[in-house]
Amino acid sequence: MDVRPNQTIYINNLNEKIKKEELKKSLYAIFSQFGQILDIVALTTLKMRGQAFVVFKEIGSASNALRTMQGFPFYDKPMRIGYAKTDSDIVAKLKGTYKERPKKVKPPKPAPGAEEKKDKKKKPTSAENANPNTQTEQPPNQILFLTNLPEETNEMMLSMLFNQFPGFKEVRLVPNRHDIAFVEFTTELQSNAAKEALQGFKITPTHAMKITFAKK
Repeated sequence: MDVRPNQTIYINNLNEKIKKEELKKSLYAIFSQFGQILDIVALTTLKMRGQAFVVFKEIGSASNALRTMQGFPFYDKPMRIGYAKTDSDIVAKLKGTYKERPKKVKPPKPAPGAEEKKDKKKKPTSAENANPNTQTEQPPNQILFLTNLPEETNEMMLSMLFNQFPGFKEVRLVPNRHDIAFVEFTTELQSNAAKEALQGFKITPTHAMKITFAKK
């Protein structure tokens, strides 16, 4: 009866009060650390409420996510995670939706020239970035300063990311600024461990989070 490991994990015991779009974003935020996610299906029908499927590109990513996140307190409820049954209707439908989706594959033609331009632009900016960073790197302390956060970032998403590290105290968002936030830990050793682990973490595919120590 055991379900064979595959790249789709099935999650249940999810908080039913969370809106579908917010649920999908939050699931992406905490599961994308394990590998590339192809799709997330969360249904809000009566029968399927509190359940979701996360489809990874690699089976190894799914296995790692299942082991690591089993029982993780997600919106105050421990997640129950298993492999999806491969003959599940939803997963079959989902694979059907994949085939319809490759509309995004249009930009390859203009890309080569654009990439060259981007590369030329990137080099000076990375050099420019390097200088201020060296000057402004703060001495280690228990508060982390996060930058380059996507627009959809919320306190719950960041709490779930940093909650997995010992000594986590709280997340503080900055009013009218979606791209920055502060995260406080009990000690600077604990904040440093979280900083090292989540440096460059992609909350969305286009936003790699930058973490420094906050100014005291």
